[in-house]
Amino acid sequence: MNMTKSVLMFDAQRNRRMLALALPMILSNITVPLLGLVDTAVIGHLSNAYYLGGVAVGSTIITLIFWLLGFLRMATTGLVAQAWGANDTQRQFQLLLQGVSLTLLLSALILILQRPLLELALSMTEASAEVIRYCREYFSIRIWSTPFALLNLVLLGYLLGRQQPKAAMWQLIIANSVNILLDVLFVIGLGWGVKGAAMASVIADFCAMLVALTMVKRQLSLQGGFHLGEQLKRLTPAGYGQLLRLNGDIFVRSLCLQATFAFMTFHGASLGDDTVAANAVLLNLLLLISYALDGIAYYAEAETGRTWGKRDMPELRNTVALAFQWSAVSALGFSLLFFLTGEYIIQLLTGIEAVQHLAFQYLPWLIVMPVLAFGSYLFDGVYIGTAQGKIMRNSMLFCTLMVFFPVWWSLQSWGNGALWAAMSAFMLSRSLSLGLHYRLSLSRG
Repeated sequence: MNMTKSVLMFDAQRNRRMLALALPMILSNITVPLLGLVDTAVIGHLSNAYYLGGVAVGSTIITLIFWLLGFLRMATTGLVAQAWGANDTQRQFQLLLQGVSLTLLLSALILILQRPLLELALSMTEASAEVIRYCREYFSIRIWSTPFALLNLVLLGYLLGRQQPKAAMWQLIIANSVNILLDVLFVIGLGWGVKGAAMASVIADFCAMLVALTMVKRQLSLQGGFHLGEQLKRLTPAGYGQLLRLNGDIFVRSLCLQATFAFMTFHGASLGDDTVAANAVLLNLLLLISYALDGIAYYAEAETGRTWGKRDMPELRNTVALAFQWSAVSALGFSLLFFLTGEYIIQLLTGIEAVQHLAFQYLPWLIVMPVLAFGSYLFDGVYIGTAQGKIMRNSMLFCTLMVFFPVWWSLQSWGNGALWAAMSAFMLSRSLSLGLHYRLSLSRG
């Protein structure tokens, strides 16, 4: 049945269930941007800003490729959650193998096309020669983590869809801890610089894959009835239909999202090495927000997928209402944290005074960002769980083409401030467009 918002907020049983699903993902998700922050801190204390700029541009290109393929996790989570809610074990097996086979094909294509992909990305930036040099150095090593990173997306999606957040938590924590330790060892201890940061990430992605494979194997043993040969025979082109349709919508959504972040980095690089380095510091802090709030969105994904599969609409609405309340509280907490400690955090991440000064100048944009953006993360989770990728796609197309780029264009005289104004407007419009659609459709369904 439907419950009032005040009752939901203080319903101990519901809150315990939400925390059981969301807290492991919040803890594990935070290790992802923490890894980026360690990369930034280690490279940011080298002698020149172009080291950090090179890693920022190189990692942006890698992230662009991986996040464009983020549909591998999102679609797998949503569809497996629905199969889990419907108690359809064979469908879960089918989705897992479809995701893995698709991943192997995409990984091979990316590795074959790595050189033209890099050149295409670099053609979009006017970064200095030194930044481009270290970008190439980073990319040429980090790209080899592609098959491991993409397999991790599918395996993680399967675990989350089956409501196994603790397994996902340990996978991410172990992998990112390895990455952080190797970062410090390779860059500071052995003096390998940018190459060391890239190599640490490749090894960590490989470790993450091994952990995830172990977790999934355990789940398959617990389920029983999984026979690889029999499941492979069931893989037909028609069976990929729903997965590919949902993947297509999420791909377009991810393409638009990454276009905005890539534009932030590439256009920032054209404004100078110090500017791209300062933006890298702040964008890593923005990732901290997004990954933490995504923990609650994962709860929304799993629960809305389960309730959608059972066709229990009142319970779905209760799930969304509870997740919204906790997302809002968390967003306010992040804004307060950055308001009180933002300058100290920036000083920890880079010792270059010019970069610090620029980061301080644009810190206010970061302070308000959690409040503007939390709705976008939450409702992404809702529409992934209900497998309505078209809604996410349409919202993202509108917010990218009709909000982000027009706002930047109209405020170009602000320089780097125009990029941050555009990103803020973009995040707010995502929250409002998805939230409005939910109010007019699913919440009344």
